[in-house]
Amino acid sequence: MKMLVTGGAGFIGSAVVRYIIKNTTNSVVNLDKLTYAGNVESLNSVAGDPRYVFEKVDICDQVELDRIFSQYQPDVVMHLAAESHVDRSITGPADFIQTNIVGTYTLLESARRYWMQLDKERKAIFRFHHISTDEVYGDLPHPDEVAADTELPRFRESTSYCPSSPYSASKASSDHLVRAWLRTYGLPVIVTNCSNNYGPYHFPEKLIPLVILNALEGKPLPIYGKGDQVRDWLYVEDHACALYKVITEGKIGETYNIGGHNEKKNIEVVKTICDIMDELAPMHDRGYPVNTSHSSLITYVSDRPGHDRRYAIDASKMNRELNWQPLETFETGLRKTVEWYLTNQEWCKHVQDGSYQRERLGI
Repeated sequence: MKMLVTGGAGFIGSAVVRYIIKNTTNSVVNLDKLTYAGNVESLNSVAGDPRYVFEKVDICDQVELDRIFSQYQPDVVMHLAAESHVDRSITGPADFIQTNIVGTYTLLESARRYWMQLDKERKAIFRFHHISTDEVYGDLPHPDEVAADTELPRFRESTSYCPSSPYSASKASSDHLVRAWLRTYGLPVIVTNCSNNYGPYHFPEKLIPLVILNALEGKPLPIYGKGDQVRDWLYVEDHACALYKVITEGKIGETYNIGGHNEKKNIEVVKTICDIMDELAPMHDRGYPVNTSHSSLITYVSDRPGHDRRYAIDASKMNRELNWQPLETFETGLRKTVEWYLTNQEWCKHVQDGSYQRERLGI
């Protein structure tokens, strides 16, 4: 198949592109605007492959999208292009409305016009896979709020939407648009909602890479509120595998929740990173007193406005219907992630081009 991947230079998108080129015989057209979070260096390992093509295009540009569909004739679309950082959406929501809502609408219309002119055989093959987030569901009861013997709920595919931030509201809107294009026009769509991703090539505005890089430089490790917010962590390469499963084996009109089965409080995540850093890059190697731990850098700051307390994905449908489950535990995945950042400092320097120096956003 020829696969059109939007946002393929981003964190999850680049993992998807690398997975497809390395593990299948399919070809990829990577469409990316290259905002601050898009980095073609994340694709160096596949850049020379004849099955890979990059196009610098904004998904809000209807003319360019029509050209891409006409020129490359894709069999499927995997739509990952999005503004994705909650703090940035608080500081400047307009970009999130434009890219996540208007951009998705524009892409849907180009895809629909292209799909309508396909012959019967190719029309039956075509899929539009929209990749979204668990944040559209809002938050869940927190362990501290319920009795110890109470079974805590998780997000299911049938969970009602209740987004809390401009980011999650924009993604909820795009989800609804995609489903409407199925019901109204018959466009063959599939939607996935995933939990928090982590792993290599992650832009350092997000918790895990921010903490790793700050720890390496002896900077404060900021924890919002009490650090008791619970997230379900999913290793990005496991997610890429799941997304490929969905686009090749999933059913039209279905939603699939993809999670890592790793519920952790933010403070637990940060302390685990500190433990790994103490082992792999001890502070005394950088001139600090012997036995100084990176955990001494933990600093509690005022919480994010509207911060959801707990997310958790029920991924049983993915396991039951598509025979998928994550390969990495949180412990193995986090160690791989820390090791990657320690050995890829040049990538980290290049991606922070001066526009962002790990300062706090969304205040």
